[in-house]
Amino acid sequence: MGFGDLKSPAGLKVLNDFLADKSYIEGYVPSQADIAVFDALSGAPSADLCHALRWYNHIKSYQKEKGSLPGVKKALGQYGPAGVEDTTSAGGDAADDDDDIDLFGSDEEEESEEAIRIKEERLAAYNAKKSKKPALIAKSSILLDVKPWDDETDMAKMEECVRTVELDGLVWGQSKLVPVGYGIKKLQIACVVEDDKVGTDQLEELITAFEDYVQSVDVAAFNKI
Repeated sequence: MGFGDLKSPAGLKVLNDFLADKSYIEGYVPSQADIAVFDALSGAPSADLCHALRWYNHIKSYQKEKGSLPGVKKALGQYGPAGVEDTTSAGGDAADDDDDIDLFGSDEEEESEEAIRIKEERLAAYNAKKSKKPALIAKSSILLDVKPWDDETDMAKMEECVRTVELDGLVWGQSKLVPVGYGIKKLQIACVVEDDKVGTDQLEELITAFEDYVQSVDVAAFNKI
């Protein structure tokens, strides 16, 4: 298993293909697996790697609380598609493990039991919350105007990038291109969100991250369902 060299275009292509039908490296919630792969990248994937860039921007938002994410960080070569060998760094995963020890040392060892207890409690609370079926889930219908840079922007590719944004409580709907003048068209796309899980600011941040295609995002309409 592995992604090859995640600091090379080939390795990033493997990562992008791997995430084409997945939201996370493992499972259905952010975990230490995502942090391990994220930390191995030298920076954000290019805009043409929509799936990898969508995942990168999402996991980046968890950096301040990455230590509380569930799971145990494994060697980088234990993630990814089968038959691909990890070659991200000359030192391999052992070097990454050494770095972790040097950086965090005994403090992490002393707090490991407490950290594990907190993680287990949070995971249990999350699963309990997910298992409950509330009587009413507040939802909203949102219409977004996604504006390109100019009339040469590939609008089909821009829409493809927008639709790669996947969040719990988000469902994309219909879309159309609307002329705005001088041969330029904007993408008008609808979505339904669960109010407690998805906000308009979060959507705008994730969409404008595709900066090679998107100039700006505006909320054209917002209606409670």
